[in-house]
Amino acid sequence: MKVRKAVIPAAGFGTRLLPQTKAMPKEMLPIVDKPIIQRVVEELVEAGIKDIIIVTGYHKRSIEDHFDKPSNDLIKNLTDGGPAKQKMLDELNSISEMANFIYVRQKGPYGNGTPLLNVRHIIGNEPFIYTWSDDFIEASPVSRFRQLINTYDEYQSSVLGCFRINKDVDYDRCGVVAGGELKKGLLIVDNIIEKPGKAKAPSDLAAVSGYLFTPDIFDYLDEAVSTIGEGQELYYVDALKLMLRDKKRILALEIENGKYYDTGNKLEYLKTVVEFGLKHPEIGADFQQFLSSL
Repeated sequence: MKVRKAVIPAAGFGTRLLPQTKAMPKEMLPIVDKPIIQRVVEELVEAGIKDIIIVTGYHKRSIEDHFDKPSNDLIKNLTDGGPAKQKMLDELNSISEMANFIYVRQKGPYGNGTPLLNVRHIIGNEPFIYTWSDDFIEASPVSRFRQLINTYDEYQSSVLGCFRINKDVDYDRCGVVAGGELKKGLLIVDNIIEKPGKAKAPSDLAAVSGYLFTPDIFDYLDEAVSTIGEGQELYYVDALKLMLRDKKRILALEIENGKYYDTGNKLEYLKTVVEFGLKHPEIGADFQQFLSSL
């Protein structure tokens, strides 16, 4: 089946970026002039995704507003500005038309496996992309989502997007995978450990940011949630381990020509903003001059 749907979990509190995220969702923090989540959505759409399901909480209404049509007041303001502001109006209108946006409120135990259970009735029996909205991998000329879809089209298996760890701290933040090489840059996973620490990591290949799952993951999430106790967290990795137990094939794809960006903490967010500011066509040169003057 064609990959047409994507799920973005966006119900977290963004505590590492407080107090800024007390009233503003972390997904809406800007990278120069675009919210982080818009960059992720644009990449999904470029890869052919039609339906984007965003799993939110009570404090995430601004995400829905952002992907809605601009208000009449804003349209009038921009229209009154004449031809100079027409480009802005066209850009805002295009945001709401990029895809079919579906919003689901998160319910269930804490953990990144719960948003998947919340959207099962929408995904149905289709493969889909599951991706975060506070980190991303920028790859060129083929985007990471297109690379994941191309790999699924060839092998009809779940695919984990991966990159090589180059900082020891990443062993404590990422799921790390190991397995036999199917071809250069592509492994058949036989082990995955969530946040193992460097000493216990089975390799230096981290599964981060975006994944393509086959729909059988839902049955394994059902099994996983039935085994956790009161107050315990449910992780998608719990389901992947059960899939490996049953000899389900899971692939790990090292994203080619990609660079990983993490905007979920203050320092990495600032690094990302600076790098994209330098590449921005309108302000890049002036920003470079400013940084050089410091």
